[in-house]
Amino acid sequence: MKIRRTLQTRYLALIILSIFTIPVSFVVASFLVYIPAIFVNSDRINVYDNSEVEEYWHEEAREFQDLSEDRVIAVLEKAVEDYKSSNVFWVDETGQTRFVSDTNLAIPDVWEPTYTIDFMKQSYGGDPFTVVAFVGENRDRGFVVLQIDRQNINYPIHQLDFYYQYIYMFVIVLLVLLFVFLSWLFFRSIRKRLVLLQTSMELDYHDIPDKVTVREKDEIGALEESFNRMVDRLKDSRNREQEEEKLRKELIANLSHDIRTPLATIRAHAYSLKSEELSTLGQESITIIDNKIDHLHTLIENLLSYTLLTSGRYTYRPEKVEMNRTIRLALKAWYPIFEREQFTVDIQLFKEPVYWNLDPNWLERILDNLFQNVVRHAKSGKYISITCEDNTIYIRDKGPGMYSGSEQRGVGIGLSIVEIMTKEMGIVLDIDTSEKGTTITMTKK
Repeated sequence: MKIRRTLQTRYLALIILSIFTIPVSFVVASFLVYIPAIFVNSDRINVYDNSEVEEYWHEEAREFQDLSEDRVIAVLEKAVEDYKSSNVFWVDETGQTRFVSDTNLAIPDVWEPTYTIDFMKQSYGGDPFTVVAFVGENRDRGFVVLQIDRQNINYPIHQLDFYYQYIYMFVIVLLVLLFVFLSWLFFRSIRKRLVLLQTSMELDYHDIPDKVTVREKDEIGALEESFNRMVDRLKDSRNREQEEEKLRKELIANLSHDIRTPLATIRAHAYSLKSEELSTLGQESITIIDNKIDHLHTLIENLLSYTLLTSGRYTYRPEKVEMNRTIRLALKAWYPIFEREQFTVDIQLFKEPVYWNLDPNWLERILDNLFQNVVRHAKSGKYISITCEDNTIYIRDKGPGMYSGSEQRGVGIGLSIVEIMTKEMGIVLDIDTSEKGTTITMTKK
């Protein structure tokens, strides 16, 4: 599949976008925060150029040469009005403080040389912004000082830091969170598609998943298309398997019916030969033939039953069944056979009536198969016990075990029928076999 947009390309594009977004976000935040704030708070912003302030103050001080004291004070008061957040004071040539615009300022009445030098050092480059100018051209009338809050000397943006620094940080964090959100959306879409694909795969063993919709032409889209192709192959394989299974079952069913006719003919001739005068060896041969016909008939019946069970065409009619009565009826048919084979039979039924919900014909078929296995494969043990207790049926023998081998074959399909029927009726089947005997346990859920 041709991939138009790979996940790697999209992820790299997101990273590159973030690299350019972070620096740009500072500029955007400045425009979003400071520019509107300057217009909104224009009345609160006082911007003075320090060089212009110095030049203005020195010119004003030179003009004080011929002005009277009252006139000088008037000019100083006007300077306070012109420069907001400012203070001025005048110290004459004798060191006496002649005027202070703000009486709350810690200005001494008399300036000592050491205090003057210390004041100059602290004012240089400090806050407030301070300009000292000598009065008059001859510098013989003392000096005047103009102090302006350093904040009013800075740029407007700096003056608004105090008010809008939190808004600025909020905008920056908002832009970063936007990038994180976009990253989350990117990986969430990937995870959602992978989870959908995983959910489509998590089915029972015999089920075939449905196809998934391919929405993107990327790596996951390629995986989805491969998954859909696999589903198509599974469906084709399942259809072929079902067709082959159907043919096999039909073949077995037809073969079972076709074999019965010659078997009936062979049995009729064997029965006719029994009435003839034969030697002892001939009579033994007739008996062996008759036994083999019975065995072959049982195999055919089991094969046909197994085919019907696996195809779901074996009639199942569950009902409330009293177990003691059903077991007695099954034993009634087999008891003469146990006696003929000289078996010791030990029977212990339920002490109280026990009812199971199942098909009585199926249960009879199960017991027949199990008793038949005991007669054919555990004959050497000459023992069988049927014990019923705690909602469980135990069938025990003292034969050589199921895996020792015997002269009779074909037990496997009979046991397979028992396993299918017990499972369908909700009975837990357990088989414990060894060279000392076999115990079959059936417990109703």
